[in-house]
Amino acid sequence: MFPTKNDLSESVRARSIEMLNLRLADAIALQTQVKQAHWNVKGPHFIGLHKLFDEISDAVLEYTDLIAERAVQLGGVAEGTARMAVQRTLLKPYPLDISTGKAHCEALSSALATFGQAVRQGIGEADRAGDKDTADLYTEVSRGVDQWLWFVEAHLQADA
Repeated sequence: MFPTKNDLSESVRARSIEMLNLRLADAIALQTQVKQAHWNVKGPHFIGLHKLFDEISDAVLEYTDLIAERAVQLGGVAEGTARMAVQRTLLKPYPLDISTGKAHCEALSSALATFGQAVRQGIGEADRAGDKDTADLYTEVSRGVDQWLWFVEAHLQADA
């Protein structure tokens, strides 16, 4: 770790950096999955979903940046390469054989839910470790992910 005058103990910072890099991998994987859906969605709701997926992608890029920068603020290194994301993510691989809006909404809702659950677990872990700022960051991300999950799932809850 890099030296810092941050008053969190080195052990707390090390644990937080480790957790942040795991969520960074998930955020990177999620953003690429959302873009995959954005580029490949087809069907009668194309334009609405295409735009929605782009908005989600932008938000997830912001979460990625928040998570990575927090790791660096604590004296760590943001481990955000594509290779690291693939090796570490909790997200399942995105299906490449889907095209309909419904299928993409199903796949993305699962990815968003997985990421949201991991982030929520991070809130408690960071809080128990004594890093309230990281817990707060996770809370912010969690609220955003829950909103995007709601938007995506709304497309699955209608009959038409």
